[in-house]
Amino acid sequence: MKRITLLILIFFAAVAISPMLINEKGYILIAMGDLTIESTVVTAGIMLTLLFIVLLLSLKIVRSSLRLGFGGWNKIAFANRRRGLKDLNRGIAAFILEDHQQAEHLLAKAAEPSNFPRTAYLMAAAASSKQSLPSNTNHYLGLLAQEEHTVKTSGLESILVTIKLLMLQDDFSKARTMIDEHHKHIGHDARLLSLEIELSLHEKRFDYVVEQLVAARKQKTITEAKISRWEASAFYGAFNDKIRKESTDALTQVWQKLARKLKQREAILFAYCQVLAENNITAPLNNILLPAIKKGAELQFLQNIRQLPIISADELISAVQKHLHHDQHSGKWLSCLANLAAQAQQYSMAEKAFNSLVNLDGVQYDTTDLKNFASVLEQQGEYQKANQVLNKMVAQTTANIKTSSQDQ
Repeated sequence: MKRITLLILIFFAAVAISPMLINEKGYILIAMGDLTIESTVVTAGIMLTLLFIVLLLSLKIVRSSLRLGFGGWNKIAFANRRRGLKDLNRGIAAFILEDHQQAEHLLAKAAEPSNFPRTAYLMAAAASSKQSLPSNTNHYLGLLAQEEHTVKTSGLESILVTIKLLMLQDDFSKARTMIDEHHKHIGHDARLLSLEIELSLHEKRFDYVVEQLVAARKQKTITEAKISRWEASAFYGAFNDKIRKESTDALTQVWQKLARKLKQREAILFAYCQVLAENNITAPLNNILLPAIKKGAELQFLQNIRQLPIISADELISAVQKHLHHDQHSGKWLSCLANLAAQAQQYSMAEKAFNSLVNLDGVQYDTTDLKNFASVLEQQGEYQKANQVLNKMVAQTTANIKTSSQDQ
């Protein structure tokens, strides 16, 4: 560019100087209609040179201005988005650090500017839920509902979190709508299946949950403890509905039709026993519990029995007493006897058994035993002793919490 400019300047300089060297300035006449422009060659050369220089300078200025303009425009146009992304990242970090108040503020602020409104509103809703602020959570979920929520656009994980938040907000109808919209994924994703079971239990669709439990057991990511909890709730509800809407015979037929492996699962077995005990159906209940007690049941089985509201417990008490005749210092049988006697309102027998239990060497009782012991004492008007037992229960609970914290 410099070379071209230099050549042009030399050319015009030669044109200007040549007439002077020959004592002839030269003459230029330009006529355009009534307009005429007259000039010497030297003057025209100088003017054209100046014009060319001005054009070069103008072009350079314009190009520099454009570069500066685009850079400035870029900074202005995307500054808001950069701030939004910064707030989004800070909000996510605050959520991880469990600063939920700050997380909610930053995420709500970053939703629109960051161009990630779904992620921001979802996490803001989760943060407000952690703070037990239902109105805020509902607000963010409302904003979230305005965004497109398909598996393709937002991913199944986002939908799962939304459903879970709706259920935590007790907005079960919207949760049901979302699950039904993505029902085809239930058979392929254990997390969605879990939410479907939880929601169906709330909706009291117990027979449906019993069917879904077959699929749940095939999922390796769902724990046995969770399935047992679902089984207990689902079968208890199904059994209770059967006896309430139909009859005792209908309930018995349902139990007899169950597969043997289902009857052997304690969650299902004690759901059935719970319904029998609540309705004071003694014979079928004894047919299940007596053989197990006579054979010498495991501690967990006996602890489950003490939770049953068995009013007519004479046969069971007699079977437990036979075990105590052979071992008077057995903690598990003393606990079983005391709790059975308490449920049957045989308070004197229950008090003696509880006293023997708490005076054994070592701690062979738990907080449930102490709570029921205090209740027995209250029923007999022994309020001071009842308070002492309750204080002991509180002390044991505190000790258990400390031990658990140290283990963690």
